[in-house]
Amino acid sequence: MRIWITIAIICIGSMGNAQNSRAFTLEEAIAYGLNNSIEIRDAQIDVADADQRVIEAKSIGIPHLDFTSNYNYYFKLPVTILPDEFGIDPTTGQVNPNFNNEVQFGTNNTFKMGLEFSTLLFDGSYFTGLEAAKYYTNQARLSLDSKRDEVRNNIREAYLPALIIEENGKILDKNIENLKRLFYETQELYKAGFVEQLDVDRLELSLANLDAEKENLSHQKELVLNYLKFTMGYPMEQKIDVSDNLERLLTIPSDDDLDGRIDYAQRSEYKVVQSAIKLNELNVQRYKDGYLPQLIAYGAYDWNWQGNKFKDGSWFDTGVVGLQLNVPIFDGFDKKAKVQRAQLQLEMVKNRRTRLENAIALQVQNARTNYLNAQQRLADRKKNLELADKIYKTSQIKYKEGVGSSLEITTAEQGLFQAQANYTNARYDVLVAKVELDKALGN
Repeated sequence: MRIWITIAIICIGSMGNAQNSRAFTLEEAIAYGLNNSIEIRDAQIDVADADQRVIEAKSIGIPHLDFTSNYNYYFKLPVTILPDEFGIDPTTGQVNPNFNNEVQFGTNNTFKMGLEFSTLLFDGSYFTGLEAAKYYTNQARLSLDSKRDEVRNNIREAYLPALIIEENGKILDKNIENLKRLFYETQELYKAGFVEQLDVDRLELSLANLDAEKENLSHQKELVLNYLKFTMGYPMEQKIDVSDNLERLLTIPSDDDLDGRIDYAQRSEYKVVQSAIKLNELNVQRYKDGYLPQLIAYGAYDWNWQGNKFKDGSWFDTGVVGLQLNVPIFDGFDKKAKVQRAQLQLEMVKNRRTRLENAIALQVQNARTNYLNAQQRLADRKKNLELADKIYKTSQIKYKEGVGSSLEITTAEQGLFQAQANYTNARYDVLVAKVELDKALGN
């Protein structure tokens, strides 16, 4: 992409045909991209997924009610061995020799259905996990904001080369128009015998070069616009054009932007790291809460049917309520290791925040310096352009009055075109520097 940008800046561009195409200002292009970017859609899905995770986390502490049922047919009932004491004859005190200690209990058919209820009364890690789930959702939303910033910056960077080509086209068209006029006047002078054929040929060659540059950069514009469509999520088969005003975008940053205190919280990725730190803190607390007891309440009510045949069975119901207390005593240092690992992860995220602060400070400092340098180059290029334009006009006057040569005109013309290209490059550099400054500051 940088290759095409460089070509677009060095060459003097042309305006391509914009018939049946949709034109966008920079703000309109950004708005379209924010609504159509696949990356943003994926980030929005992540937010929706995080919302569902919160519901999952809450469900652990909400009372649960289940219906259960089962049917069993014992085609052979299980056998139970009774101890000999069950066969003692009370009159003799001896085991009855006819005593059979193999007995069968139960019926061939059993059917059971019932309701089971349970609810979590206390679990320290549950409440910590619930808070962490909410922060996870917040982090997903911050990641969505970060993705929006990324898309916005990408569209800015893709839009500016297309706009510069558009502006260059206007300059080139003006140069061609002026040169055509001079070419016509020189042809008339040649017919009258006041100039040589060489003078006409030189101007004709200059016109041919400008036409070639216009045709060449017309193709480059198509490539730049295709990249813009890609960053916007715009259909590649449809035509697009840019319609913003270059001067409007060349706004001067505020004094605070150029020399104020850096507000790291303006950067969306910094907010994501801050949220990650809070999540890791809650993760440490969640494992520490694992040392606390857990209390669960439960209850059940069942209906049981038993019978060897369906027509002679009977119904019986049972009910139970209770409390279950789980007190961790020793787990082989499992929770201790998890707490220490979570604390190490927390330290790593804090280190990442420090590195990000240093990187942001460097980006802001470099962006401010680059912008000031670009502004100075623009002022210098503007002076050079004014001087080149003055020289070109003077050469034209001298040529028309017969005291100048066509070579002098050609030299002045080349100097003017180069000054125009340098001035356009400088304006582009200022725009890019402004975008980089806004990106570094989080504007």
